[in-house]
Amino acid sequence: MSERHPHSGGCHCGAVRFEADLPDGFEVEDCNCSICAKNGNIHVIVPGVHFRLLKGADAMTEYTFNTGAAKHLFCKTCGVKSFYIPRSNPDGLAVTWRCLDDWDKLNVTVNRFDGQNWEQNAGTLAHKSKA
Repeated sequence: MSERHPHSGGCHCGAVRFEADLPDGFEVEDCNCSICAKNGNIHVIVPGVHFRLLKGADAMTEYTFNTGAAKHLFCKTCGVKSFYIPRSNPDGLAVTWRCLDDWDKLNVTVNRFDGQNWEQNAGTLAHKSKA
């Protein structure tokens, strides 16, 4: 496994700040499920042990739908979803790629993920939250 380095990020207003340890090059998921498509979310799945919430636990609100397994977390002030707990990887977090402070300088491969057919495709993501 490649070495990981800390990358900071957060919401638009700064009320929520986090740090995620990421390898030099990584994949991000461009999902077409109902919620990702509507908010344009492209995310990287990070093992829980490689994520730290630095501030803002009390600044977030949670939204769930369908099975309720995914926990979509939004800043109460600016409405940005910097990260969430994905249904496919409940032991990890899906960090919104463009919420990383240095997102435009990172070496990423954008993968299209067919979240509209989640049940048939979710298994392809299961390994991404393993440390």
